[in-house]
Amino acid sequence: MSGAPFLQAHYDPLYVTGSVLIATFASYVALDLARRVRAQERSLAIAWWLGGSLVMGTGIWCMHFLGMLALRVPIELGYTFGYTAVSWLAAVAASGVALAVASRGRLTALRLACGALLMGMGVSGMHYVGMAALPLQPPIAWDPRLVALSVVVATAASAGALQLVFWTRSVPGMRGFLKQVAAAVVMGLACSGMHYTGMAAAHFQAGAFCVGDGLLHGNLLSALVVASTFGLLLLALVGSMVDSRLQMARSLQAANQKLHAANQQLQRQAFIDPLTGLANRALLEDRLGHAMTRIRKAQSRERPAAGGRLAVLLIDLDGFKAVNDSYGHAAGDEVLKEIGRRLRGLLRSEDTLARMGGDEFVLLVEALGDLAECAPMAMRVLAALERPIVINGDRLQLSGSIGIVVFPDQGEDGKLIVHADAAMYAAKRAGGNTWVLFEPGMDARGQAFLSMRAELYEAIEQGGLRLHYQPKVHAADGRISGVEALVRWQHPSRGLIGPDEFIPVAERFGLISALGDWVINESCRQLHAWQQDGLWLSVAVNLSVHQLREPRLAGRIEGAMARHGIDPTQLLCEITESGAMEDYHSVQRSFDELARLGVYLSIDDFGTGYSSLAYLRKLPARQIKIDRSFMADLEWSPDSLAVVDAVVRLAHAMGLKVVAEGVETEGQHEILRNLGCDELQGYLFARPMAPEAIPGWVHANAHSHAAKAPEDTQPLPDATARIRRWAIRASGLQD
Repeated sequence: MSGAPFLQAHYDPLYVTGSVLIATFASYVALDLARRVRAQERSLAIAWWLGGSLVMGTGIWCMHFLGMLALRVPIELGYTFGYTAVSWLAAVAASGVALAVASRGRLTALRLACGALLMGMGVSGMHYVGMAALPLQPPIAWDPRLVALSVVVATAASAGALQLVFWTRSVPGMRGFLKQVAAAVVMGLACSGMHYTGMAAAHFQAGAFCVGDGLLHGNLLSALVVASTFGLLLLALVGSMVDSRLQMARSLQAANQKLHAANQQLQRQAFIDPLTGLANRALLEDRLGHAMTRIRKAQSRERPAAGGRLAVLLIDLDGFKAVNDSYGHAAGDEVLKEIGRRLRGLLRSEDTLARMGGDEFVLLVEALGDLAECAPMAMRVLAALERPIVINGDRLQLSGSIGIVVFPDQGEDGKLIVHADAAMYAAKRAGGNTWVLFEPGMDARGQAFLSMRAELYEAIEQGGLRLHYQPKVHAADGRISGVEALVRWQHPSRGLIGPDEFIPVAERFGLISALGDWVINESCRQLHAWQQDGLWLSVAVNLSVHQLREPRLAGRIEGAMARHGIDPTQLLCEITESGAMEDYHSVQRSFDELARLGVYLSIDDFGTGYSSLAYLRKLPARQIKIDRSFMADLEWSPDSLAVVDAVVRLAHAMGLKVVAEGVETEGQHEILRNLGCDELQGYLFARPMAPEAIPGWVHANAHSHAAKAPEDTQPLPDATARIRRWAIRASGLQD
């Protein structure tokens, strides 16, 4: 080649710049498409891979021919259509290889080497096939060293491009966008470098000219490149819009799925018993209402359909408390679950089984022909209950008492459950393990309950309830430590009614939530009123297990505190030990939510039930209250003394404060103080009183109950000696 005359060639800088920009843009699109190919499901990924190969290959091809248009030689260049089309196909094939490699999981050395070699060969093939589209006579003279270098550059650029794809595809947000732009610039320069290295290997001999008809000359080729570039931009834009809409649709679908799941969870919490998975009272009453509506509509027709009755079977387990006392509440829960499974197996598709709470179940039987059909169903229920249940290796045999009421023969709207309850108590009085059909004579007790329910509802709505407050004092010095809110019902004719009489009615007829909300809101309001008078106190309120099952309890308590400007540390929520173990998981969930609010938590009536310390220690309680039943014989019974001492030691070891309630004598006071009890409550200090009396009591009794330091301040040798000495002293005997 050294002696051959060659034409002088140079490049138009505008076209060169355009070719570099096209290469950069094509690289950016390639990086973006590689990310999308990897992110889509298989069918969409294949579609993106095909479209991406087309867009990326067209971009590389446009870069090549724009670079060819930048070439300035003193002859008119023309290109054959066949070779030009084949060069475009080579570019698309090379792009397909690149996207296939880039969309895989991990870029191994072997995959990188194979992918870079195939892509480099494809790009080089595109370039030299495109150069072969020039039908020159004499043909182009090639510098083999530069040709080889261009292939090396193409392969190296391909390897770098694949590395850049993996470098940018998992980086999110603006940082990922900037990295992708930087990588696209590097890839565009590398592709352009390969092209112009290959062009440097081409030498046009003097006197050369293009031969053939129908060649693509400058203007036509320019139009083709411009059209291809416009198509590239359009495809990229459409692809981005389509993908954006698909992602939006997927996001909306995911959001809808989450919303649907959340709604299902809320419905489950609102209508499903958390322990057994059966319907709860709310769902039972809803289905009962719909069933009665269907029966009334059928009765209004001239020819009522067959099976136009329904029966309510209220099932109460006989002696279930003994199961909890003997085996623990965890075993009791398993028994209730097993009973629920057995009763569910008796259902027809149109029947409903619900757990009302505790060990009570209700079976709603629809499409009943006559009253006689109730007996076989009741017998099947009793037979299912009688099958032995194995607990800790023991065979336990249960029985049940069933009260039955049939609508419309024996019940009225709103009274079916009351009548079934009355019949169930009749079965209990008959010795249990039987069923009783409701009769009008049983209505007196149910009517009394129903009347009390109506009056209690009115009292809650119209302000007929009152809160009295009983002070608690520090055992060490007698200072007031807080008060406990105790609800009373100011009945218009019966006077002040205590909670033992109306709380069971509220729990049985679904009023406990409204009653509990009133107590919490009124306690917070009273705390705020005392604060306005310069009195800073904390108040303890009692929660029922029914309230703790409610998923929005913590939100309502938080709302009451916010409404009255109460600090969470001023509110202490108490749950009885037996209540905590009745539905442990619901209690733990509610306790955790209240603890996050900063509300103090307490286990009330401690020592009266069978509880697992493994469970209790997981509850975020801060104190326990020793039940008043231990106070009565504390001064003369070593056993009671030992139990209280053990409870105090255990609680302090677990980091809990101890409150003793029911303290009525100075002897009890002294013993509890010496045992290390933290707070005391009882008639010795104050009876429950109206809220307006609390400030005066606090002022008058600021120092009247200050405790004296014990005479013997030396540490006792052990708990046994201490209990023995106190027991002897309390009994009046001499050592």
